[in-house]
Amino acid sequence: MKQKITPLLLLLITTLAYAQNRTLPTDTTITTTHEVTVNNNRFSYTATTGTQPVWGEDDTPVASLFYTYYERNGIKDRANRPLVISFNGGPGSASVWMHLAYTGPRVLNIDDEGYPVQPYGFKENPHSILDVADIVYVNPVNTGYSRLIETEDRKAKKEDFFGVNADIKYLADWINTFVSRIGRWRSPKYLIGESYGTTRVSGLALELQNRQWMYLNGVILVSPTELGIERDGPVEIANRLPYFAAAAWYHKMLPADLQQKDLEEVLPEVENYAVNELLPALVKGGFLDEARKKSIASRMARYSGLSEKVILQHNLEVPFRYFWKELLRDKEGYTIGRLDSRYLGIDRKDAGDSPDYNAELTSWLHSFTPAINHYLREELKFETDVKYNMFGPVHPWDRSDNHTGDNLRQAMAQNPSLHVMIQSGYFDGATTYFNAKYTMWQMDPSGKLRDRLRFEAYRSGHMMYLRREDLKTANDHIREFILSSVPGKDQSVKYE
Repeated sequence: MKQKITPLLLLLITTLAYAQNRTLPTDTTITTTHEVTVNNNRFSYTATTGTQPVWGEDDTPVASLFYTYYERNGIKDRANRPLVISFNGGPGSASVWMHLAYTGPRVLNIDDEGYPVQPYGFKENPHSILDVADIVYVNPVNTGYSRLIETEDRKAKKEDFFGVNADIKYLADWINTFVSRIGRWRSPKYLIGESYGTTRVSGLALELQNRQWMYLNGVILVSPTELGIERDGPVEIANRLPYFAAAAWYHKMLPADLQQKDLEEVLPEVENYAVNELLPALVKGGFLDEARKKSIASRMARYSGLSEKVILQHNLEVPFRYFWKELLRDKEGYTIGRLDSRYLGIDRKDAGDSPDYNAELTSWLHSFTPAINHYLREELKFETDVKYNMFGPVHPWDRSDNHTGDNLRQAMAQNPSLHVMIQSGYFDGATTYFNAKYTMWQMDPSGKLRDRLRFEAYRSGHMMYLRREDLKTANDHIREFILSSVPGKDQSVKYE
């Protein structure tokens, strides 16, 4: 019997013949069945992992995205079953982080604070949100196993993928195809993004709504970026202080009277000072009275664990990188992590104004990389020689025309059902918790959407879910958010 050569098969054959490197089929799936116990309830689920095309203007594949889709078994009515579409960030980062450490049915084999333990691997996630929602983890182009498709006659146009708005446009098309294929147009839908993924999902909320006519129920922003909301100058400088205080509190570098208080007693005081006293002082720049400048430096020293001298040497503007190098310089000689300042690093020399490396990221790659490669191959049965890109080549990335925060606000205004939750770690020095608060405050200048905006913070860093206590709490918050934002039966979508 002859094999029919379809256009898609012909393209695949051509691609494989032309490529000299390892490749994956453009469109393929592997399906397996598993079980997990969540909140003391054991149930089975189906995992579908594979690739799905990104369709070009000529209706031929221009890229292929790798994804993993989890669907709880035994659900009779999928129309009322929420679907969560999950992205990580970078840009250029694979979906591995939230997939194998946060919301999915399996989590890393790590200790209670998130540090690697051996043997490397994974275990059941008793806090996964799979009990209340199905989840798909998506890898944008050049992350995970996702790749551009090139033939002899066609070179990939990287500008169609590597930029704020290009990324949003092609991913919205891909989501439309995916939702259609799995038959989930009627389901309540949620986007979750971490770090740069928050830029991505904020833009996708409006793009899906206005270009794909797909309306969402919720967007979850994990360790959000600035979302195109300006905060240069005095605002950016003042906003650093609450994070400085949190990191200093963790490392016991605050004065005794502050150190003996709980973190969540200290931070409101620092936030109030940053907004109501530090910010107005910084606005005056070099014309700030010297006595007032010294008074400000003294208070900043009290809240940051740094010396008054160092703060004055920086004219009240201490860079993040200097803080990570300086905080423990004289006490222990360690540097502290950028994405999670609980982590410690060792530099070649104590002198200098920035750490040699990111202590937290090396620790995370230590545990995530072997685990995801083992998990995909051994448990999900997806076998390939293609390299899984933890971080893929996506640069240069076009960051111009970033209005994603306002796009999210516009999507909320147009859609009364759309709710937003922000999740941040107190010890995150890259996308700080106080900047996340500022983003929320500035996203809706009218204040009319504030009842649909929710903020949660945790005693950990950028990936707050690596700490066992926060893994449970943060997933519980997502679960509550989803259940509270799914409309009731026959509930009208309108402003009253």
